[in-house]
Amino acid sequence: MITEKKKGTLSIVKIGGNIVDNPEALEAFLNDFHQLKGNKLLVHGGGVMASKMAKQLGIETKMLNGRRITDEETLKVVTMVYAGWGNKSIVASLQKIGCNAIGLSGADANTIPAIRRSPVPIDFGFAGDPDPDKTNIAFISQLIESGITPVFCAITHDGNGSLLNTNADTIAYTIAAACSEIYQTTLHYCFEKEGVLRDINDPDSLIAMMTREEYEAYKQQGIIADGMIPKLDNSFKAMINGVSQVIILHAKNLLSGKGTVLG
Repeated sequence: MITEKKKGTLSIVKIGGNIVDNPEALEAFLNDFHQLKGNKLLVHGGGVMASKMAKQLGIETKMLNGRRITDEETLKVVTMVYAGWGNKSIVASLQKIGCNAIGLSGADANTIPAIRRSPVPIDFGFAGDPDPDKTNIAFISQLIESGITPVFCAITHDGNGSLLNTNADTIAYTIAAACSEIYQTTLHYCFEKEGVLRDINDPDSLIAMMTREEYEAYKQQGIIADGMIPKLDNSFKAMINGVSQVIILHAKNLLSGKGTVLG
């Protein structure tokens, strides 16, 4: 554990697959991301693009509780999409607007080692569960302090030569929790909704603030379901592990901060 005085603030921003798959929305978001003051780090998904690619290749996409079941062929697809085209396209776009970025997977520099998830009670295949305590924050900090913006995709590794598919929300939580040791860290989950909504079809039903107890109640009532569950699970874990603030918001509101603030 690093006990030195914290080096300043760090904004960790996770951008969802629906924005990543929309060139105009992604360009607008990346411009806003570049304008964020202080140190920053980007984590991106790409699930929509991966599902489209899998369909083109005749590979069935299987999801459970918002998480992808990753067999061997699916692992190849998500690695190609996340760590390849998706990651490098984002890095190239950031370079275009003057943000000196570097694209990384969790395997690079051993930044995010993970353990393959147990097949009991559900076999998610090549799915990885990372540990914030094993995250290479010294390397991440070295990049940040050198003026380089890390851009992480949702691929980790097991230390034994196997890549692992890891939920991008989990990647963001893991890095945020780890980096909170040396930075005052804020975690932003950006996607195509205004935040956490009481009615997913009504953008005016935003829940502006939410506690863990309220989250559990909403989940029981079915108001919160599917992919929002791992997002919120990771959000509250981040706060328990030292992250200063977590905000869930529309990508267009990154600079204003309007969304669901967790407390």
